[in-house]
Amino acid sequence: MGLWEAKDKKPGQVSGGMAQRAAVARAFAVQPRVLLLDEPFGALDALTRRRLQAELMDLWQHEDVDTEMVVMVTHGIEEAVSLADQIVVLGNPPGPSVVAVMDVDLPRPRITLEGAEGMAHRAAQQDLLSYLEIPAA
Repeated sequence: MGLWEAKDKKPGQVSGGMAQRAAVARAFAVQPRVLLLDEPFGALDALTRRRLQAELMDLWQHEDVDTEMVVMVTHGIEEAVSLADQIVVLGNPPGPSVVAVMDVDLPRPRITLEGAEGMAHRAAQQDLLSYLEIPAA
């Protein structure tokens, strides 16, 4: 996870990105069958977020990891399409419900898709956005 250089630092001495990486590493260290993440990258800058998303995918797909499923809550459209195999869109209160379930069938890695694959990635983002649009009053 790229944390070795900070091994002697106290929690208050590391950056937000390092703290997030440590949290994800701790979660995977116990090798859960299902990992639940609630906005794990929400407080990070765009570059750190992108790097940690890639690290999360690499860690999850590593052969020594027994985690079968990662469930992540995010408000990020691009993040959802880049990381998920399946997206569950939830509705707003007062009666939250499942609005749609969308499969994401794009090749990995999805972080740097170009050409036709990049266009498919953007199309998937547009599909997801269509589920989130607020109806006209």
